[in-house]
Amino acid sequence: MPEQTRATPDDLFQFLSGEGIAVTTVEHPPLFTVEESRRLRGEIAGGHSKNLFLKDKKGNIFLVVALEDATIDLKQIHGLIGASGRVSFGKAELLVEVLGVEPGAVTPFGLFNDRTTHRVQPVFDARMMQEEVLNFHPLINTATTTIARDDLLKFARACGHDPRVLAVSEESVAAGL
Repeated sequence: MPEQTRATPDDLFQFLSGEGIAVTTVEHPPLFTVEESRRLRGEIAGGHSKNLFLKDKKGNIFLVVALEDATIDLKQIHGLIGASGRVSFGKAELLVEVLGVEPGAVTPFGLFNDRTTHRVQPVFDARMMQEEVLNFHPLINTATTTIARDDLLKFARACGHDPRVLAVSEESVAAGL
């Protein structure tokens, strides 16, 4: 997707509002890693995430979203998500092209930029989906948006995606989710 056609957070918020999805957003200094994001704990309630932009050998793209402390075995996840062979992290250029976000701002809200091509297969970890509310960057890493779990699913579906809720973290598997 050319940079000039990338959605802005305001575009996203307008879409969410049009779908009847209520969110709250807190602005903050840029956050690039889960470790940096932990500074906000206590200020923003709910589950905080890590987002893995993955590609398999056939070029299939997956967005795996889990709680920030989840343990995900990248050598085994391909079998859980139905990838063709092992997966690797997608390159920054592909991330920008498909989800319209920069590294450090990977988010399921990027599905908003994949509404026409549906190249990304979203996978939400089962343990994360036990949280009532979840937090993600709203296409930029200078804010965090809180959304209800069920509204996250509604959002993904409104973008034309069928998110799969799977036990992809070791914690989900251990809990029998």
